[in-house]
Amino acid sequence: RQHEAPRRVKRAWVIPPISVSENHKRIPHLLVQIKSDKQQPGGVIYSIKGPGVDEEPLGIFSIDKFSGKVFLNAMLDREENDRYRLRAFALDLGGVTLEDPTDLEIIVVDQNDNRPLFRQDVFTGRVVEGAEPGTCVMTVDATDADDPDTDNAALRYSILEQGAAGMFSINATTGEICTARPGLDRETMGVYNLTVQAADMSGDGLTTTAMAVIYLEDINDNPPEFTKEEFSMEVEEQAAGVDVGKVFVHDKDLAGSPSWLAKFTILEGDPEGAFAIRTDPHTNDGVLSVVKPLDHEVRDRFELTVSVQNERPLKPSAPASPRALATVRVRVRDVNEAPVFRENPRRISVLEGTPPGTAITTYTASDPDTHQIQTLSYALLYDPADWLQLDPHAGTVRTKRELLHPSAFLQGGWYIALVLARDDAEPPLSATGTLSIEILEVNDHAPQLQPPAGVLCGRPGRGGTLLLGATDDDRPPHGAPFHFQLSPQHPQLARNWSIARFNGEGQPGRGGCRIEGSAHPLRPPAVTHAVLAVLAELPEGPYSLPLLLRDSGTPPREQQQLLNVSVDMRDNILNYDEQGGGEEDQDAYDINQLRHPELFTPRAKPPLRRDAPLSSGTPLAPRKLPSSPSDIEDFINEGLEAADSDPSVPPYDTALIYDYEGSGSVASPLSSIVSSLTDEDQDYDYLSEWGPRFRRLADLYG
Repeated sequence: RQHEAPRRVKRAWVIPPISVSENHKRIPHLLVQIKSDKQQPGGVIYSIKGPGVDEEPLGIFSIDKFSGKVFLNAMLDREENDRYRLRAFALDLGGVTLEDPTDLEIIVVDQNDNRPLFRQDVFTGRVVEGAEPGTCVMTVDATDADDPDTDNAALRYSILEQGAAGMFSINATTGEICTARPGLDRETMGVYNLTVQAADMSGDGLTTTAMAVIYLEDINDNPPEFTKEEFSMEVEEQAAGVDVGKVFVHDKDLAGSPSWLAKFTILEGDPEGAFAIRTDPHTNDGVLSVVKPLDHEVRDRFELTVSVQNERPLKPSAPASPRALATVRVRVRDVNEAPVFRENPRRISVLEGTPPGTAITTYTASDPDTHQIQTLSYALLYDPADWLQLDPHAGTVRTKRELLHPSAFLQGGWYIALVLARDDAEPPLSATGTLSIEILEVNDHAPQLQPPAGVLCGRPGRGGTLLLGATDDDRPPHGAPFHFQLSPQHPQLARNWSIARFNGEGQPGRGGCRIEGSAHPLRPPAVTHAVLAVLAELPEGPYSLPLLLRDSGTPPREQQQLLNVSVDMRDNILNYDEQGGGEEDQDAYDINQLRHPELFTPRAKPPLRRDAPLSSGTPLAPRKLPSSPSDIEDFINEGLEAADSDPSVPPYDTALIYDYEGSGSVASPLSSIVSSLTDEDQDYDYLSEWGPRFRRLADLYG
């Protein structure tokens, strides 16, 4: 059997990839020649299509249609296109396809035509001062547009410049910058400017540079210090709440940071706490001020020891140093000061009734300006009652008029006046002192019996008592309690009379004769009481008892006074022709008043009555008593006529009303007994039911 020989592959039409360097400058440049063995040379038409030919970018490649040579017509840039894929065609002269289209791949070979580029021109980092070596601060990085698979894009980093200290290093591969040695001090150098470089070809190719700025962050490693050891200031005396001056300090730490803020302390020289020192938040200096008024005459200069330190404590890494101290000398300037009343208010006591012109006190002020010669003068600033006069030079206060109780100008027994003291400086200064004068009560009044007369029954134990009272114009403690007693000059009075204290509850008390009581300013005088009692039955008539009354003042005042007492054996004339409640509810005549009209007549000469004849007068002697009940009417009429003619007779002869039947009786009414005109109209059988006591009535009327 005849076998068919294997078919030969046409290698000329299979085109391998073609490499061409970017930036090739010899143009046009032959890249490759393609062939088809289907026809004799000159019988094939060649063409190519694709990007760079008939697609963007146009015109980069071309082909000779008769020879099949492919040419490069422009420089290539690998960073724009790193390869081109074209299609090649072969046709006969009549346009019939001789070969299937084949691929033509053109690879652009990279050249180191791009420098590295840093991502930013300036890199910024921060690190605290005193950081340990190896402390990473920041990372710088760059890019390269060349082929990353070649050394054209293999970058290496380095520090070109950072100063002589060489405090930082950089990782050549990663670009990380770290501290290289100790000794970073913000106060020595606060900012480091590094020039860093990136180079391709592993450091041997193209290069580029950037800036790396490193700021050192402050820590409190420096204490504040005074700019000098001594400061001098001045302040006026009596000034308070004012600034005296400043003490200046310097701190190497960052201004305005917490490590920079200072605080000040006054250590010595101000035991009274007259000064204070605070920190000026803007300048960090100490501001000294006065918080208590200073007195030049007491102390004219101060020497203060002041310390300063930071608000925050120093870092342990800070070098040890003593606390900063400074001496501040303050001179107190003398100024005119107002007079001072050392005793304000001045309280004194003056007896009431003190005569005019009496010196009661000397009220003067003192001048604090002992280093200046000045004269003080005085004047009354307030004297509402015009009671006082004041010596303008000596300050002696005298009475101008008597100071008496009571007065509208007294407040609780005190009189208030104001005294003005003035110096003769320019301008003059003054002070006001208060003079409080207590007007002391003087026991200048003895108690007065009130009332001076009375009436009592002459039988012991049966109304034979009389309530006595007294008044005293003096204020406590010169008034009550009062002491009542029978005159010691008449001891015989004690046989028939006694005086006992009254306990204020309407009953006589036991023991002594003192009665507690008090008076209040501007109120009626206090009235206290005692009880006069008869010890034996006395005949009726007038009695004059000498009594001795004594108050409780210091010293006490006493006075003997007469008490006019009328002993009254009362007899009543009753009218029994009425149907009232009996003796208790009748307006009865007091026969005693008719028998002894002279007992009820005032001792002074009475005025004449205008409604009586001028010839009429008061009887000079008691009238004769009626000898029998039938003479009583004449006796009463005579007394009535005499009373009408005599204005001195008390009004006991007032017309009385006798038709009042009283308020009733506790017994049952007996009107049923007389409710009819004849006995036959009344049934009295019920009397037999009232018991043995009414049996006689039952027999008479039953």
